[in-house]
Amino acid sequence: EIEDKYTKKMQVLRDELDLRRKTEIHEVEERKNSHISELMRNHEKAFSDIKNYYNDITVKNLALISLLKEQIEEMKKKENHLEKEKADVLLQNKQLKEPLQQAQEQVFELQKKLAHYDKDKEALTNTKARLKVTQKELKDLQWEHEVLEQRFSKVQAERDELYQKFAKAINEVQQKTGFKNLLLERKLKGLLSVLEKKEVELSEVFAASNLDPSAISLVSHKLEDVLNSKNATIKDLQLQLARVCKAHNDMLQTFEAKLTAFGIPLDNLGFKPLASPVQGQ
Repeated sequence: EIEDKYTKKMQVLRDELDLRRKTEIHEVEERKNSHISELMRNHEKAFSDIKNYYNDITVKNLALISLLKEQIEEMKKKENHLEKEKADVLLQNKQLKEPLQQAQEQVFELQKKLAHYDKDKEALTNTKARLKVTQKELKDLQWEHEVLEQRFSKVQAERDELYQKFAKAINEVQQKTGFKNLLLERKLKGLLSVLEKKEVELSEVFAASNLDPSAISLVSHKLEDVLNSKNATIKDLQLQLARVCKAHNDMLQTFEAKLTAFGIPLDNLGFKPLASPVQGQ
């Protein structure tokens, strides 16, 4: 009985201990799994950080490589440019050798001239004396220049006044001549019109009246006398018109000659003179 009793107790105790062991094992596995999960998260985070870090380093290195390539290309360009400049400088040095030799020769010549300093000093004294004389002559010339400028201003004023007078005179003569020409032309046209009317009226009269030939001859002679008189008057008017036009053109030529003599350009006149056409031209 005691053995059975303790056997049961041992079985109960074994069951309790087994249950406790399983519980503890389960807790240990729980902690182990939690720790493993935390370690995996930490490892993944560390791996991600390391990956991002090395990605950044790789991108920076690629950018640095690209920048270094550009710098290398730029340095190559600068090297080529410097090589060209070097060649140009060498060429310039070759070209400057001859001027350098000439400059050295000039220095030698100047050293020779320096040996004659006393002579040059004496020449400088003489030059200063001549300079004083020249300065006095310059002052005299400046005074004469001022006098000439005043005279020139006076002549300019007289020229401007004469120009204004000429302009006024040419306007007046143009107006008078134009008016006279207009009157003469109108008078001439009126006489020609009257003559044509008279001829028409005379032909109508001859046609209407049955006059004998002697009477017609007498009337014709009288008419010819009248026509000759009118023609003479017309010729006189044409001659007067031609004389007026010629006088007007002569006056324009004289005026232009005066302007040219005084140095006034014809474009500055302010108007364009009208040359009258001469009858028959």
